[in-house]
Amino acid sequence: MIVYCAGAIKGDTTYQNNYIEMIRFIESMNHSPLAELNGKFNASIPLSDNQIYTRDIKWIEGSVLMIAEISGPSLGVGFEIAYALFQKRIPVLALVSSGVEKISAMITGCNSELLTVKRYQDIEDMQNIISDYFKNLGQESDGERIHLPLHKQAL
Repeated sequence: MIVYCAGAIKGDTTYQNNYIEMIRFIESMNHSPLAELNGKFNASIPLSDNQIYTRDIKWIEGSVLMIAEISGPSLGVGFEIAYALFQKRIPVLALVSSGVEKISAMITGCNSELLTVKRYQDIEDMQNIISDYFKNLGQESDGERIHLPLHKQAL
């Protein structure tokens, strides 16, 4: 399954290692993570902002779902989540470290049934949440689009 992975690149990078571990775990499950920090996609020359935007939109358009690490604030990740939910209309799993007190109201207040927000304690817990999410996807797929019930947890 092709999965767009979002995480802070230029914003608050405090949780960037968790984002990298998320990408590695998704790949270990034999899925195809599309992410700027996936070593397979490093450009040999730096990309312009427009090239990054174009690439990321193409990656979202080619993905079946998005998984985002949202512990560190990032305008880019927020934009990507909104695009995935309201333009592409694909499911989004947003993961936030349990140590983070404040999450954007634009995420916690969003009532899209395609958005799932989960807190994780550590990397192992994050991996378990991702694994369970994929298991639930298999039960809900109709072949054309993946439908998910609202699984937001109280934040």
